[in-house]
Amino acid sequence: MLLDTASMYFRAFFGAPEALAPDGTNVNAVRGMVSYIAYLVEQYRPSHLVCCWDDDWRPQWRVDLLPTYKSHRVVVPVEGAPDVEEVPDPLEAQVPIIREVLDAFGIAVVGAPGYEADDVIGTLATGAGQPVDVVTGDRDLFQLVDDGADVRVLYIGKGVSKHERVDEAWVLDKYGVSARQYADFATLRGDPSDGLPGVKGVGDKTAATLLGRFGDIAGIIAAAGDPDSDLAPGPRLKIKDAADYLAVAPTVVAVARDLDLPRGDALALPSAPADPDAVATLTERWGLGSPVERLTTVLAG
Repeated sequence: MLLDTASMYFRAFFGAPEALAPDGTNVNAVRGMVSYIAYLVEQYRPSHLVCCWDDDWRPQWRVDLLPTYKSHRVVVPVEGAPDVEEVPDPLEAQVPIIREVLDAFGIAVVGAPGYEADDVIGTLATGAGQPVDVVTGDRDLFQLVDDGADVRVLYIGKGVSKHERVDEAWVLDKYGVSARQYADFATLRGDPSDGLPGVKGVGDKTAATLLGRFGDIAGIIAAAGDPDSDLAPGPRLKIKDAADYLAVAPTVVAVARDLDLPRGDALALPSAPADPDAVATLTERWGLGSPVERLTTVLAG
């Protein structure tokens, strides 16, 4: 089970009421994250569980290819300084606490310098040699769904407890494209949440139709450049006008699948907290009683 950690703690922060620690710090995202993990472990009993981490939430190599990538999420930029994601202060203060709690439990946290959590997930889901569930609220990760490799997404767009199990049939029914085509579909239609402009004038329906006819972006571009193809003048002009975008966006959208990351026993789900004293200290300091107790019980089960 691969968790898109930031997707989950953002959801916990915005979806749960304020919960104050003894010192008055809001810890709703911490409590929510621990509760989410307990729920998922109880439901699915994974042998391995990884909290995939954004070591770099906006990698420079993606920005170099597409400057608009996540640009709207950047705090007012300072020349020469690294990009800082705009995160509400009460949530930003909780992220280190979440990390401490995960470490105390011995739950694997894996990131990669210069890459996003999506890339960690893509790599660990590829060639895993066992069934993989990817837990995320990010539709971009639908590109990883592969029935043959037993990789599916547990999509938490409607909430963790109301998650949807996304397989190839689900993607096809929802979007009219195969999971293998989903990254190209997202590239064509765009995604404002990631700063992807898409091809102007191409929405979900047109993107699905083009992919259904020509297979992938390379096939669509070839058809646009072939005067003998049966691509209509309207879509042909739109694809040609977006040539510069289409030359780089597929690389930006595709998740990495070949990072050098730990595997095997290092990612095994613990059956008890790795550092019980640290868990007890964190629980008392931050008022995490019931979520921590539940997770401890679920792990032991």
